[in-house]
Amino acid sequence: MAAGLLAAIILAMVIGKFPLTPGQLADAWLGWAWGNEALDPRIETVIWNVRFPRVIAGLLIGAALAAAGATFQALFRNPLVAPDILGVSTGASLGAVLGIFLSLPVILIQLTSFVGGILAVLAVYSIGLAIRHRDPVLTLVLAGVAISAIAGAGISLIKILADPYDQLPAITYWLLGSLTAVTRGDALSILPAMLLGLVPLFVLRWQVNLMSLGDEEAKALGVNTRLLRTILIAAATLVTAASVSIAGVIGWIGLVIPHIARLLVGPDFRRLLPASMLLGAMFLLVVDIAARTIASVEVPLGILTAAIGAPFFLWLLASGRRGWQ
Repeated sequence: MAAGLLAAIILAMVIGKFPLTPGQLADAWLGWAWGNEALDPRIETVIWNVRFPRVIAGLLIGAALAAAGATFQALFRNPLVAPDILGVSTGASLGAVLGIFLSLPVILIQLTSFVGGILAVLAVYSIGLAIRHRDPVLTLVLAGVAISAIAGAGISLIKILADPYDQLPAITYWLLGSLTAVTRGDALSILPAMLLGLVPLFVLRWQVNLMSLGDEEAKALGVNTRLLRTILIAAATLVTAASVSIAGVIGWIGLVIPHIARLLVGPDFRRLLPASMLLGAMFLLVVDIAARTIASVEVPLGILTAAIGAPFFLWLLASGRRGWQ
């Protein structure tokens, strides 16, 4: 998987409207390492200002969405769960759409998106804490459905009120997901949130195996299920909201990639999480290469991930439960 990811990184750096050779890429890296300014300025611009930020963002977002999907599927013991199950994607989308509607700068649109995702999950978790006489997992899922519906209604209202010649196309394109406008500043801005979310997931991944047994069994083995569930949900929410804030809604990665990883390495979360992260990063880089090369205009990532992910998921359904046991 690591070798495949490395190949995807190299391909993503050299393939595009301005094609490069591996030699030019190597010269750019060596020039950067040794302080050599002899490289063609156009090649330097393409590599460092266009391709490199996009590749880094694709790596982070693909790994984060796959990790969040694997975590939620294990935590809720349901193979159909995706990172947006608690409303984080819809909440982040509402925040970004509101920022576009108010004509805010790009950095503030990203901030409102991030805050919207966090607030949506806080609302879901508050509802879960307020309703104590129900199963906590079922309560969170149903509260997530309700909050997603409310946020979706807000998005629809803003789309109706938006300027149809300026704001509405921007809103529609953002909701489909894309890495087109990602800069080095964007990649650096989400790096702290990504690390803050992925590190706890990686450190606590062995305890997720216990949570998948159910609350009663996990408590009998000494796990503080409420605290662990809160940490896992907060970490997965953080990386999902950070991803949506700069790239829009990119679906199916968090749903399908953990299934592929489970087929390759099994259900043990100690191996499943890193495998999902590697495959998620590789998958998003490959899809992004296709998005900017298959047509004269760039195709939104959400369209391609749905076109690839949905048939694969239907194949899993048709082949039985073998893919997620």
